[in-house]
Amino acid sequence: MSDTLDVDGLVEQARAAVAAATTTEEIREVIASVAGKKSPIAQAGRSLGGLEPDARKELGQKLHAARAVIEQLVEERRSQISAEELARDMEAGRIDLTEFIEGSIPAPATRGHLHLVTQTRDALEDVFVGMGFEVAEGPEIETDWFNFGALNIPPAHPARGMWDTFYLDLGAPESTLLRTHTSPVQIHLMEEAVSSGGLPIHAVMPGRCYRRDTPDARHLPVFHQIEGLVVDKGITFADLAGTIEVFTSAYFGPDIHSRLRPAYFPFTEPSAEFEVTCTICHGEGCRTCSQTGWIELGGCGMVDPAVFGAVGIDPDQWTGFAFGFGIDRCAQMRHQIADMRALIENDIRFLRQF
Repeated sequence: MSDTLDVDGLVEQARAAVAAATTTEEIREVIASVAGKKSPIAQAGRSLGGLEPDARKELGQKLHAARAVIEQLVEERRSQISAEELARDMEAGRIDLTEFIEGSIPAPATRGHLHLVTQTRDALEDVFVGMGFEVAEGPEIETDWFNFGALNIPPAHPARGMWDTFYLDLGAPESTLLRTHTSPVQIHLMEEAVSSGGLPIHAVMPGRCYRRDTPDARHLPVFHQIEGLVVDKGITFADLAGTIEVFTSAYFGPDIHSRLRPAYFPFTEPSAEFEVTCTICHGEGCRTCSQTGWIELGGCGMVDPAVFGAVGIDPDQWTGFAFGFGIDRCAQMRHQIADMRALIENDIRFLRQF
């Protein structure tokens, strides 16, 4: 048998058959013919028992080497065919996203641009970064602790009525929610600063917020806020007032100013609401500002010692202030938009103006 069987010839025949296969089905058939149970290699292996020991050893070694070569040829060709078939399938399934504009001389396609709210957020960040603040972000899904508890608003506190909250069906009832303000980011920042020794803090926190508000000319259920937090030694209410005045003039223009009036927020004490000169009448008095010459923009105040206590900051050593206002409201005032709902209606005639 060892004298009549041409093992090298079988390998060459297998090499030719494998190279000729062009599809997955053909390579399967080739595998059966050159390496299957009825292949010449397999038949020769079954005949080894009838040979003399020396002849059996010699032929067995040749068959083993031949089988290894054939298996390698088959695997390489199978991988190559799979790659070729995948490329053909991808090319056949490719979607042509090229836009065809009818007409002998196609009009140039116009590019889109950032939404007005995004433009406003970027501009606000630029102003605050120029004032020495850092920009921080946080999750939009929060626990009750970060959104309320750590901000001096425990369960059943009357101040919770100030926010109409979207609670999630996750965990214990009313334990997880869509954040109602960006103030939870302040808690995250202070906790991280305490654990890493990162005090003082000078940061602003822009982001999306959610409340169960009915959309109207001045309110949206999904809106955008930017808040600021300063924690340092020797910070006073005068620093807060000065910061807001500098921001107001830098963003709205040198003829627009700010003023503070007493208010209540559970996480600041004392608290204030800050108003800016009406951007429509520039302080002369009009229907928009109810003839006062001022428009409310947001809230502010000195960080309540209870908030510092919740995050582990010593209120006898550190003081700070916080402020916040709506980015959408800011865009509405700066561009004299009568109805805030225009920001989400996707009317291209409106969007193209900015």
